[in-house]
Amino acid sequence: MGSLETKIVSAILKAIRGRRAKSDNCVAPGTNFVAPRAKLREATFADFDGVMELRRESGWSVDSLDNWERIWRRNPALQQMKATLPIGWVLEADRKIVGYLGNIPLTYHYGDRTLTAATGSGLVVQPAYRALTVSLNAAFYGQKNVDLYLTTTAVEAVGKIARAFKSAPLPQSGYDSMLFWVLQPNPFAYALTKKLALRPFFSSVARSLASLTVTTDKLLRRRWPSRRSGKFVIKSMSVDEIGEDFRILWLHKLQESRRLLADRSPETLRWHFHTPGDKGATRVLCCYANAELVGYAVVRDEAASEVNGLRRSIIADMLAREDEPAILSALWAAAYDHAKQAGSHIFEVLGFPPEVREVSSSWHPYTRKYPALPFYYKAADPLLHSELADGAAWYACPFDGDTTLWGFGSAS
Repeated sequence: MGSLETKIVSAILKAIRGRRAKSDNCVAPGTNFVAPRAKLREATFADFDGVMELRRESGWSVDSLDNWERIWRRNPALQQMKATLPIGWVLEADRKIVGYLGNIPLTYHYGDRTLTAATGSGLVVQPAYRALTVSLNAAFYGQKNVDLYLTTTAVEAVGKIARAFKSAPLPQSGYDSMLFWVLQPNPFAYALTKKLALRPFFSSVARSLASLTVTTDKLLRRRWPSRRSGKFVIKSMSVDEIGEDFRILWLHKLQESRRLLADRSPETLRWHFHTPGDKGATRVLCCYANAELVGYAVVRDEAASEVNGLRRSIIADMLAREDEPAILSALWAAAYDHAKQAGSHIFEVLGFPPEVREVSSSWHPYTRKYPALPFYYKAADPLLHSELADGAAWYACPFDGDTTLWGFGSAS
């Protein structure tokens, strides 16, 4: 660990200990139990069972060994790397894993530069060792042979640590706001009133009123896509059917402007969205003009939420030649129609540059703001880091980092 990282870790740990004089990192409340000292080391495949046990104990979903093989052995980015990166780090105490942070290598492009990126993923730490979470992040930011460090699913606490390690919040406007459309008002109203925990009679009345309100508002405001242009043909295909026409579109996209883009070669797209144990479904909507692929949208349909029973569909990725509004509009409308046919209750869109999001403004989406920005970045090259402070340099969406890399029902 470099001297800068050492100083940051020491400062953060000192602040934490100052606020928690009787922290549960040392003594469990009401007992004389002292937690065994934890040691930080690189993770290995032999740690799989221990990491899954930690996730299970912490109330998180568990993953499969096959998916670990996919992420760290069948990852197309490995072919671009000059050196092997760690698969992550663990905190180990008394031969038991008490903390974990995964490290996923990815390929990015910026102008004529090919960048090695790493995204942190799956952070989980036992309560007694929470003060040592910073050491896992220090290992992540201290690794060599990485051009770009990404955190794309950060909660508020993780965001604070990212900033402490000189990461910057994503400058792309609107990324902390989700756009969404209600496809089925009744289930949406049920989930909404259930959250209020009302008595049965009042809950039934409130649900009826909420459903009527949403339905009326949808009709009055015309909260759905307008009719798309007839000059495009939209075809739906599976992820496995992604072929060489996607490479032609991708290479064209790289030449359009100097913008940071996650690799979208056909190999990477198939790898990214082909997740073992995925309980949801993924479809690729392709937009053709005169038999030429000019854009695509990847739509993911969730299984019903265990919390509120709602099923969501999201646009996980979308590209269009020159960001042409007519192509984007056709894809967005096709994605909306697909979500309805899939039986989803909500159709959501996170991220994408303002000019892409603007396409849907006339369709009057609802918005939901995240409590904290989930996306942070740090470039190893100070000049590149400075250039990325310009929001126009980004095309950030759920395809970035690990946001949609894990399937529904897999560990994330």
